[in-house]
Amino acid sequence: FAAQLGRRFELEQPGTIARLAGEVSPYTQDELGIDYPRADPDALFDAARAAMKPWAAASPRARLGVCMEIVDRLHVGVFETAQAVMHTAGQSGPMSYAGSGTNALDRGVEALAYAWAAMSDVPEEALWERRFGSATIRLRKRYRLVPRGVAVCFACATFPTWNAYPAMLASLATGNAVILKPHPTAILPMAIAVRTCREVLVDAGFPPDLVTLCVDSATEPVGKLLVRHPQTAIVDFTGSARFGAWVEANAHPALCYSETSGVNTVVVESVDELEPVLKSLATTFSLFSAQMCTSPQNLYLPADGVRHRGGRIGATEFGEALAQAMNAIAHDGKRAAPILAAIQSPGTVELIDRLAQEGERRGRVLRPSTPYTHPEFARARTRTPLLVEVEAGATDLYG
Repeated sequence: FAAQLGRRFELEQPGTIARLAGEVSPYTQDELGIDYPRADPDALFDAARAAMKPWAAASPRARLGVCMEIVDRLHVGVFETAQAVMHTAGQSGPMSYAGSGTNALDRGVEALAYAWAAMSDVPEEALWERRFGSATIRLRKRYRLVPRGVAVCFACATFPTWNAYPAMLASLATGNAVILKPHPTAILPMAIAVRTCREVLVDAGFPPDLVTLCVDSATEPVGKLLVRHPQTAIVDFTGSARFGAWVEANAHPALCYSETSGVNTVVVESVDELEPVLKSLATTFSLFSAQMCTSPQNLYLPADGVRHRGGRIGATEFGEALAQAMNAIAHDGKRAAPILAAIQSPGTVELIDRLAQEGERRGRVLRPSTPYTHPEFARARTRTPLLVEVEAGATDLYG
């Protein structure tokens, strides 16, 4: 990973028209200095369509074998990918290795298993017979699996590999080509994946242009062009709810699979033991600074408090106790670093500050959000959880 910093990322693919850089590590807040080939999307689609012919003609077993080799090669390079995810997405070292490395590859293997099962459901041939009077008509039917076309896969900024691996592998296994569109702030993990895929395809005797990388920038995005491209047959999107809604509305006639941010909730009505519940909630709300689509956002409590074995604790008192449990993590850098990690985008910090101001105006801030000192990276972009108490009627704020 260190050897790649400040260098060109070598990736020979069609349609290269320029070079693009701009990633910044959330831990060092320095530019990675890696520049990537920027391609003409039309050239990528044309190359992908041409590459699909021998790939579609291959047997499902052959395609699965190539895909499993891709998984194996990605696993060999899992530590480099983990560093790439850490210094683009802001995940902690352990999460980058497990969640964005081995677990993401597990999801890829799972996608291959589903693809194999789906393709195996289609018989290669079948004999059809029917009597018409004294005659018997026999037809030997042969079935051929036909891919849909070119798949466009969007990778998100905070968990780039988690959804991209299974999406890419499912499309490849079923005979399709893939154009991978990484988030502009998290290109490196996906560039490594694309390069690995292309190397394996060449080694197996197939065209490398079955998998290509399409990078862009925040000032010159190409996402809408890719979604609306007449040769797009599948769209796999992971990202914000706002752009995800646009993708869902505009991807037709392509098949669209989307996963966007969620407003996840926890309802606490009564508990047996109070302390372990508070510790568990504090960890859950702190994990990766709640930058995952599965992270909880809202905690609902009865107005008259929460019942527990020792009696009842008021809603505000419960919130204050939760804030103390959060402090136990946030005030210990060695605990905070692997749990809270770093903030991926400066925009997230701005959003937290706006929410704190609004929470102070309309409710009560039980715990302010402040940076914590990372024990390894003094300049890391960090924030601890913001905990605000508001009445249930403030739906526009927490909804």
